[in-house]
Amino acid sequence: MIAVLLILVPLLTGLAAFFIKNEKQVRSWALLSSLATLVVSILGLAVLHDASYLAYKTEWMGALNSSFSVKLDGLGQVLCLLNAVAFPLIFISTWRSTYRNAYNFFALMLLTQAGMMGVFLAMDALLFYFFWELALIPAYFLCSQWGGPQRIPVTFKFFVYTFLGSLLMLVGLLYIYFHTPDNSFDITSFYKAALTDKEQTWLFWLLFIAFAVKMPIFPFHTWQPDTYEQAPTAMTMVLSGVMVKMGVFGLLRWLLPVLPLSSYSWGDTVSSLAVAGMIYASLIAIRQDDLKRLVAYSSIAHIGLMCLAVFSVNVIGMQGVMIQMFNHGINIIGLWIAVELIERQFGTRKLSELGGLAQKAPGLAIFFVIIALANIALPLTNAFVGEFLMFTGIFTSQATKFNIWFTVLAGLCIIFAAVYTLNLIRKVFYGNTSAAIADAKDIHLNEKFVLGVIVALVFWLGIYSQPFLGVTNKASTDITNSISENPQLQRIFKK
Repeated sequence: MIAVLLILVPLLTGLAAFFIKNEKQVRSWALLSSLATLVVSILGLAVLHDASYLAYKTEWMGALNSSFSVKLDGLGQVLCLLNAVAFPLIFISTWRSTYRNAYNFFALMLLTQAGMMGVFLAMDALLFYFFWELALIPAYFLCSQWGGPQRIPVTFKFFVYTFLGSLLMLVGLLYIYFHTPDNSFDITSFYKAALTDKEQTWLFWLLFIAFAVKMPIFPFHTWQPDTYEQAPTAMTMVLSGVMVKMGVFGLLRWLLPVLPLSSYSWGDTVSSLAVAGMIYASLIAIRQDDLKRLVAYSSIAHIGLMCLAVFSVNVIGMQGVMIQMFNHGINIIGLWIAVELIERQFGTRKLSELGGLAQKAPGLAIFFVIIALANIALPLTNAFVGEFLMFTGIFTSQATKFNIWFTVLAGLCIIFAAVYTLNLIRKVFYGNTSAAIADAKDIHLNEKFVLGVIVALVFWLGIYSQPFLGVTNKASTDITNSISENPQLQRIFKK
């Protein structure tokens, strides 16, 4: 029942929030709801070895042979925990932000959390698609109603990309459904679908494009920088910290195990797109003068590395991706919080208009520097563990002949990341104090608390990552085995 509670708590409290008209009360209600979800998620980790508490299945659409089947396995544990941790951090850090019709804002935020929980837990393809849409619909309204001056055209572009991607995914899932042994949407039936090589190829691209838009991967990324810039900061944190992981999750849960032959055949093509996107995004980030856009392009580069590691198709690479999804989510939320604090106080996001902030706001400077260095995988920080595992997986991959080239080019992007991150730190926090921050004040207690929690997670997971390695080991092994044991692939390897 824990898996069901992870969905029900934000779903029911989100629906109730529509009727709480007082802004202070609905804000407190949303925070309490997110904390309750966090408690349930931690409880799920505590009973990890008792499957009876972590899975639930009942009839949902019997005529279509679709069930309400949810399960909290190792992959789901990591992402549900990220989802559960992110929302209290977001609500506390934006406590001083005001929203018109706040009850609608917080209700939609909680419904978004419920939708993402369902995506990470669904073991039925139709249920997975249902929650995929449930997460996107409130996100659309949040961006269009509470975003920046250009929110309408930007949100429309976001909607078109995601709608087309979802439509392609639905077509692919329905086709696979009709080729399962028992015409079932259950994930185990999908793994046994009888598909020819040609069918797997076009189905691969239908599903991959849907997931690539969500991550996003080059060249399906163009909606992301504009949306991150125009969305309300709380929603930007959700989009970059949690929602983009839905795309990576889709690769791991649904694409590679269901279509292993085409995933192997097209792995080099996808890996090349991921590397191209990493280099492209990193070079643009180096030239950026806008804080939000710099962080947005940085996120594209990091997600590209995760995609590259997914298609390495080995246990260590998969495990690195699972751990890095959590680490990246925490780090990017920390960066967005700092960007929001800077913009709210000084009314600008331009690096050229800032400088010397460490003299006026030493607390913010300390937290920001630590999180920024963690984002480029400095040793002893959380991202170092995930990236080390991913690079090891990419370098030792037997699924490609270009593993060394991919490793070298991806490693080059680590250098680029150091360039734009250190440049960002230097321009914003050091040097002469600019006129824009002459009257700057340090951050408030609630903001120090949230950033302090993030920094604690950065060092804890960087120094002692064994709990996450234990949680993700079986899931990464199962995914890799389901691909390598495929009869069609075995025949190719024997040749």
